[in-house]
This record gives sequence, C-alpha cells and structure tokens, in this order.
Amino acid sequence: MKLTLRVWRQRNADADGTMSTYEVDGISPDMSFLEMLDTLNEELIVKGEDPVAFDHDCREGICGACSLVINGDAHGPERTTTCQLHMRSFKDGDTIDVEPWRASAFPVIKDLVVDRSAFDRIIQAGGYITAPTGAAPEAHATPVPKPDADLAFEHAECIGCGACVAACPNGAAMLFTSAKINHLNVLPQGAPERETRVLDMVEQMDEEGFGGCTLAGECATACPKGIPLMSITSMNKEWLRAARKVKR
Repeated sequence: MKLTLRVWRQRNADADGTMSTYEVDGISPDMSFLEMLDTLNEELIVKGEDPVAFDHDCREGICGACSLVINGDAHGPERTTTCQLHMRSFKDGDTIDVEPWRASAFPVIKDLVVDRSAFDRIIQAGGYITAPTGAAPEAHATPVPKPDADLAFEHAECIGCGACVAACPNGAAMLFTSAKINHLNVLPQGAPERETRVLDMVEQMDEEGFGGCTLAGECATACPKGIPLMSITSMNKEWLRAARKVKR
C-alpha cells in the first residue's frame, strides 16, 4: 500500500505546531498502525530528519499508552486501541490525518505525545481502597453478588487511554472518572471510602480543567473497552448521595 500521511508536528509544548505531509510505500495490510509509523520513522531517520514522537508501550491493547486521533476519530475507524488498529482498515492511496488527543487538560509534549498526568491525579484523589484484603484466597472470603462483580469488572476494563476525552466535544473526563469510581464503589472492599472517593475524584477532575459533560455520548462510542454511558449516570447518583451525606 502507498499512503499519504498528514502528521501533526510540534517541537515542544511551547512551540507552534503544524501538519506535515509524508509519503509511505510498501505498507502491508497486516501491519498495525504503530508499525506503519515505525516504518515512517525509519525512513525519516535515514534521511537525517527528526522522527515522529508518539506514545506506545505494550502494543497489545492493554496499557492505554497509544493515543492518536486518526482521520478525526480517537484511535481511528475501528473500535479498538491505536496499537490494535491494522492497515487493512485503509485503502491503497488513502490520505490519513494523524493528530494527538485534543483537550486543554492534555497539553502536547511533542508531536503526537500528550501529558495525561491529569488522569493520574484523579486516581490519586481516591481511586484506591484502604481495607486490608489479604492474599487472593482471603479476598475471596468476602462474598460479592454476581451482578456487582460483573459491574465492577466491566468498569475495571478502563485502561485510561483518554479516548473518551479526545472524542468528547467538551473535552470531558466523566467516563474515565466514573469507571474508576464505580468499579470500586460497587464492591464491599471499596465501601469505607465510598462517599469521599466520588467527591474527591470529581473535585480533582474539575480542577484539572476538563470540560463539562452534556451526555453527547461520543465518549462511550469511542471507548475501546466499551465502558457504557450509564457509568456516568451511576457516578452522578453516587455524587448526589455522597453530597447529602458528607457535609464539607
């Protein structure tokens, strides 16, 4: 396959960015999108040019590091992570636009790499438990109803990639925050911090400068792990419950 790539290039956080055009040839349909970018970078290095910086780690759709807007869609045309997107999703001769996540809370570091430490600070505000659960057999001694366990696992699938923020017209982080809250609040081990967790994490989310949620639903559509939109509704219910119970 021969492709035309229009890639966002930005030297650092303070520099102005621009879309640069590159031609790549000999791309196999079986390559992943990141392998295609590797091919581009190899060509740029041979020419003595600066390679395109982009985030990646496991390349197995698990870590959430890869984060690209491809032709206007977070992670591209398929509902998967960028690293699991294959070039068979494109046609020979296509022009592909590649950009970083676009959100004020995710400032660009270089090229396609953005700073997602805002997510880390939201987790630090309450995405943990203090109850000593012991080793695996001891943890299993606490019975959890099957529906609650299924709900917790569903929300725990969130990998923190940020596609929800990139897809949201408001740049909101409600789907990410709700997933991290709900997967703990539904379990008995998360009960001691149930009220403070939702209040503190939502407060931190607001402080990070994410936009407000208007339930457009683009976040759930873009989420590669299928976190449901109802997760936000559940978090809102938790917040209202906690706000009435905890006086600050």
